[in-house]
Amino acid sequence: MGEEFYAIIKLISGEEIIALISVDENDGDPLIILQNPLTMKMIHSPTGSYIKVKPWMELSDDDIFIIRLDRVITMTETKDQRVIEVYDSYINDDEQDSIDIYKPSGQVKVSNKMGYISSVDDARKRLERIFKGIKES
Repeated sequence: MGEEFYAIIKLISGEEIIALISVDENDGDPLIILQNPLTMKMIHSPTGSYIKVKPWMELSDDDIFIIRLDRVITMTETKDQRVIEVYDSYINDDEQDSIDIYKPSGQVKVSNKMGYISSVDDARKRLERIFKGIKES
């Protein structure tokens, strides 16, 4: 079995997948071994560009798939760190049953360290006082 590398593969079905792959020379009939194959799609919106990531085989519990080389139109090794980081992040988060979405720079995820302005009960009481015209003391 050959060395592993990240590759983007275009199949004859039209699907484009990214995976950590290795090629196995099996009696002159090469087989491609895919580990955790994903489909990635660029989404462009007025707020920025995002990468939509989902498993290639959504209902399967397997991590490794084998395809024959005659099912591949083209294959290219990717060294784009952003794509590899999104791939690794999705695979690692999927193992922990949570999904992390790549966000363009400048956006911040909410964390527990950010704090709260008030609790729901405090906000409700203040809004009721404002509505009733009662001044706060």
